[in-house]
Amino acid sequence: MRFMVFMRATKDTEAGHQAPTAEAMAAMEAYTNELIKAGVLLDGGGLMPSSQGARVKFSGGKRTVVDGPFAEAKELVAGYMVFQTKDLAECIEWVKRSPNVAPDGESEVEIRPMFLWDDGEMQPQQGSLT
Repeated sequence: MRFMVFMRATKDTEAGHQAPTAEAMAAMEAYTNELIKAGVLLDGGGLMPSSQGARVKFSGGKRTVVDGPFAEAKELVAGYMVFQTKDLAECIEWVKRSPNVAPDGESEVEIRPMFLWDDGEMQPQQGSLT
């Protein structure tokens, strides 16, 4: 199954202070290499602060653009990874192995199963992709 793994934003990431220590970066690089070697990591990346982004609100046929920054950093995403594992339990085990690179030691990761396209229709995943 495929899972989207969201790294939650913090006050530091929203302020643009995303420079973890060299030691933290080395630990994250080792973890990422382990994910790649195991065939778990399909994609991933970091996001710029919400002050550099925008939202588009839909209301019927109307579209409204709202420029960042957005309130409540804890509700924002700072980065993501796409994992492929046999089930949620395995995905959780991989996420628990991640180093915590947050400067203040506090961070949160959200894991969500992904829909897959099947013959042009979005379908919930059933079972394993492998």
